[in-house]
Amino acid sequence: MAKLKTESKKPLTVMIQKNHWIEELELLYSIIRSTELEETIKWGGPCFTINGKNVLGLGGFKSYVGIWFHQGVFLKDPLNVLVNASEGKTKGLRQWRFQSKKDINPKQVKAYVLEAIENAKAGKEIKPEKKKTIEIPAELKNALTKDKKMNAVFAILTPFKQREYVEYIAEAKQEKTRLARIEKITPMIHAGKGLNDKYR
Repeated sequence: MAKLKTESKKPLTVMIQKNHWIEELELLYSIIRSTELEETIKWGGPCFTINGKNVLGLGGFKSYVGIWFHQGVFLKDPLNVLVNASEGKTKGLRQWRFQSKKDINPKQVKAYVLEAIENAKAGKEIKPEKKKTIEIPAELKNALTKDKKMNAVFAILTPFKQREYVEYIAEAKQEKTRLARIEKITPMIHAGKGLNDKYR
């Protein structure tokens, strides 16, 4: 784990997984910090806001470093670089991924950031839909009934984390796949972790 040096008036230590993203993150930070965005930490990582609204986040992952625009669906995207990380699930969020420092064009990145700021000021946003109650799949119910510790920990997870697990099992079409997924998530639930905590 490496600490990223910052020059913000409010220093923020950013933990990243791989040392080779430091230069890329420093460059992206310098671009973002040249705007009026305010910096904070949300979901365990840096988040940049305007008037209390989330505009974008930043982070280094195993195979790329990226910016995610919370309401990126409204960006014009003239370079056609934005991707939906969870097709069919994510409504407004869009990511711009970079594999190296040479992929980062400061002028182009800043243009996207400035447009995102203007969109936030204009109130452009997709509000999250209220989720319908999802029935817990029989295989997961059975596993929770048999494993008291798993059941107790699952009960105290946030509704969001519970839903992630329920959807993960329910999405599997075959019973053997659902059972394999339950085997995979059991130690995660025992540890009190959410399905996608490592990505947050």
